[in-house]
Amino acid sequence: MLNFNDITASIDEPSTARMEQRTKPRVKAQIQQAAALLGVDDATFVTSVALERARAIIADHERTVLSAEDRESIVAALDSPPAPTDDLREVMSLHSAHVESSV
Repeated sequence: MLNFNDITASIDEPSTARMEQRTKPRVKAQIQQAAALLGVDDATFVTSVALERARAIIADHERTVLSAEDRESIVAALDSPPAPTDDLREVMSLHSAHVESSV
């Protein structure tokens, strides 16, 4: 039997939410076979693997990876910002006139 880490086991809350989906018989059979090889039931297997993948997808979407060229462009822009335009000065003036600072 292979090693399986049920990542849902560490979540301290009751399992009251239900999930249900239809699938092809061959897909179900393969999931059940994989779960059996790991010594867990198919619901535990599917839930844990789906949660692991969900966390990876969420992490990928919350992180921005820059190329070296992009990073250098951003650092250069921060080091030498352009002078404010007339439009920016006007907007900042409107902002100052309408917003009270709490600082």
